[in-house]
Amino acid sequence: MKIAVGSERKAKHEGVRKAFAHYYNDFEIVPVKCVSGVAAQPMSDDETIDGAVNRAHAALGHGDLGVGIEAGIKPVKHSINGYLNTTWCAIIDKNGFLTVGSSPDFEYPKKIVEAALAGIEASASAAELFKVDEADLREKGVIGELTKGVCPPGTNTSTWLS
Repeated sequence: MKIAVGSERKAKHEGVRKAFAHYYNDFEIVPVKCVSGVAAQPMSDDETIDGAVNRAHAALGHGDLGVGIEAGIKPVKHSINGYLNTTWCAIIDKNGFLTVGSSPDFEYPKKIVEAALAGIEASASAAELFKVDEADLREKGVIGELTKGVCPPGTNTSTWLS
């Protein structure tokens, strides 16, 4: 089975691989370069879900299943900075059956939230804040950096995708 993932980010591929390995022995992850069709930094659940669904649809032509994963931030009352990071996943099959699910949300440092509100993607501001290379951070994932590796690439994705 070919599982097409609408992203070139290795952390997303690894999360999908870990999740599907719970259910299938023989599958291949196919990375698909595509656009989400939403802002670089989605600002609500609805926008983030739309990005995941768009990515899943774009990926489907390259596999038996299309998987789209999109991260964004959303306003949350009583959170420290007023916003939480969220990640949504969409999976679609050749029959058009679509399902979505979300990750556990977490709080970003204030500087990342402020940058996101100014339209700057979280990975860019996080790279500056943590003084790491943005390309490396995009592969590791911001949560990997925030947790100092406790949540390595794909951990969050594979947990909620399962």
